[in-house]
Amino acid sequence: MKTSITVAQLADLQASGKTMTILDVRRKEDFDKAPQTFAGAPWKNPAEVDQWAQSLPAQQEVIIYCVRGGSVSQSVQHRLAEQGCSVRYVEGGLEALNKTV
Repeated sequence: MKTSITVAQLADLQASGKTMTILDVRRKEDFDKAPQTFAGAPWKNPAEVDQWAQSLPAQQEVIIYCVRGGSVSQSVQHRLAEQGCSVRYVEGGLEALNKTV
């Protein structure tokens, strides 16, 4: 499975009705500056990924995003995948998501 997803692919996935979990994994400072999330996605502190990873639904794909789809979401994606989670990060992050709204 590819580790990332484009905004267009995410839109197609949402339109298909497939159940998924979308999470905002921006750094706390970034979230505090702009607490609005995409599609009401809950914020999860990326520094605490090991604490909240086990609470994710085992049978659902997880889509995560940070500000730009860089090191934060990629490191969280890698960590969740190591724990057996089906997870992809959004290429371009919240900035790309906001351009489609």
